[in-house]
Amino acid sequence: MLKSLNLKNFTVFRSASLDFSDNVNIFVGENGLGKTHLLKIIYGVASTLATGQKISNTGPTKAFLQNALATSFREVFKPDALGRLVRRQAGRNRCDVSAVFENSAWNIGFSLNTATKSEIPLEISPSQWLDKRPVYLPTHDLMGLYPGFVSLYELNRLPVESIWRDVCLLLGSPLAKGPREKIVKKLLEPLEEVMDGKIELDGERFYLKSKTGRIEMSLVAEGHRKLAMIARLIATGSLLDKGLLLWDEPEANLNPVIIKKVAKTILELASQGLQIFIATHSLFLLRELQILQQSDAFETIEFRCFGLHNTDDGVEIKQGESMDDIGDISALDEELMQSERYLKLC
Repeated sequence: MLKSLNLKNFTVFRSASLDFSDNVNIFVGENGLGKTHLLKIIYGVASTLATGQKISNTGPTKAFLQNALATSFREVFKPDALGRLVRRQAGRNRCDVSAVFENSAWNIGFSLNTATKSEIPLEISPSQWLDKRPVYLPTHDLMGLYPGFVSLYELNRLPVESIWRDVCLLLGSPLAKGPREKIVKKLLEPLEEVMDGKIELDGERFYLKSKTGRIEMSLVAEGHRKLAMIARLIATGSLLDKGLLLWDEPEANLNPVIIKKVAKTILELASQGLQIFIATHSLFLLRELQILQQSDAFETIEFRCFGLHNTDDGVEIKQGESMDDIGDISALDEELMQSERYLKLC
């Protein structure tokens, strides 16, 4: 579990210290205030700390991590240069990032400056590899892009975030077997009910198999393709047990009926031990999560909310256990005011 993240002069953030819940963490704010940047920082750090397990039988070395972090942040953020991640101001500047985990052997701290190019200097070095890769779900559907995408990405250096490749690799993983199959079945049932079918991988193509036959994933509605992506990651075990799930705008391109299923799935995954980070400005999704949290099934799930606010000195973050603690968010207020205007017309 990630316990806290501390930032100084990273992109839009002058100074921020975020304390996380072990269950569900929600970033809320208007567009352009850094919600996705927070997800990417966490992913860049966690994916780097987890990568070494497959390539080294020993613990992480400073030299490896400094290069791996630089590669990760270049591929995740896609800046022209690493120094572009430092908050803009006249002259040279430096940013600092530190992440504190439940297991202190994973703690890491590093810095960049406007001249940083090939390595990210470490100031706190972890002594162990992270035990599980994080999963980042972008706003884009990737099920339709899956056939041949990883090969295309690797051979042609596509100008898209490495997150897409990473998700496609997980989508192609074998299905979970053994004791975890019961948990998988329980989590999949409500998703398969909405999709009216099950997800199958045949060769390099995904299909939705229903009572009437198989449908190519590219012909399935986009909202259902997003559910299919979650369903497949659950089926492979990528979203089981402890680990990190980072989801950018889960509500994107979904109707309210499907958003309700997504909200329940989020809490189901949290109850299985997954630590979840969401970036959103959907009042409907937030309300649904809050409603579900009050039910007996999810009353032990803890939320941590983070409101991002624009100021003359960069983005300020207010945090607390509920939406009441994070200040007024204009994007949410607009939805409320529209509802009030509509009711006045009725």
